[in-house]
Amino acid sequence: MRLNLIYRSTSQVLRDALGHFSRDDGFAMASHVALSVLLAVFPLLIFIAALAAYFGLEGAADQISDLVFDTWPDQVAAPVVREIHEVLTVPRGDVLTFGVIAAIWFASNGLEAMRTALNRAYRQRETRSYVLLRLQSLGLVILGAFILIAYTFLIVLAPLVITAITRWFPVAQEVLASVDLARLTLAGALLVVGLFLVHWLLPAGRRGFMEMVPGVFATLALWMVSGVAFGAYLATFANYVSTYGGLAGIMTALVFMYICSLAFILGGELNAAIIRQRTLRGRAS
Repeated sequence: MRLNLIYRSTSQVLRDALGHFSRDDGFAMASHVALSVLLAVFPLLIFIAALAAYFGLEGAADQISDLVFDTWPDQVAAPVVREIHEVLTVPRGDVLTFGVIAAIWFASNGLEAMRTALNRAYRQRETRSYVLLRLQSLGLVILGAFILIAYTFLIVLAPLVITAITRWFPVAQEVLASVDLARLTLAGALLVVGLFLVHWLLPAGRRGFMEMVPGVFATLALWMVSGVAFGAYLATFANYVSTYGGLAGIMTALVFMYICSLAFILGGELNAAIIRQRTLRGRAS
């Protein structure tokens, strides 16, 4: 009896989430989010990497681009990272003066696209001031830059410090091994924290922590599965080079971002469907 109730509740939630996703043009919204995020990520990444190259830290710039795309399938990330490395071979002062304004603005546009998609997913109508929303997006971009810097420090610089300490104090190796594990755990948690912040701050309305958990972890699971599946597809069946020629790298990145955007929007739809079903059951009781 209990299993039957769980099955019915789960099927109702999934029908609600998928039905609302279809009615609200979820596929079109995923295209909008994918393109906007792609336009947001690349200028900001190029600016941060160019800033490092400007101060003579070319190796650090390459590490930043490698780290950002480390979770992408190799067939998608490799051509994009290669082009970024080419761009970073010559320091450019104009990137430091004018590029930062464009980078922050494009990045905030990416967040606004995500806000629109989540408002639709959560069945919310936006009533807040445009100026307030834009300032919030700009603030989140700045926060994201600090997180990226912290991520880069934890992943790139911490191992060098640990190696130097163990070279001089071998007895500390066992203790620092746990520190290294904590560093990697923290770095992996940054993505989870980012998703929670996006679901909490961007869309209108209020949501509790537990109301966001199913969609966030569903998004993470879908990202992992789709990354593996898309990578296998590219390695086995797809031949984007023959179809798009020199644009193959950017096209594979755009398709992958589209798949990730679908998972992101579906996470919001799942949360909204669960909240709605709980509300209906509460009224019925």
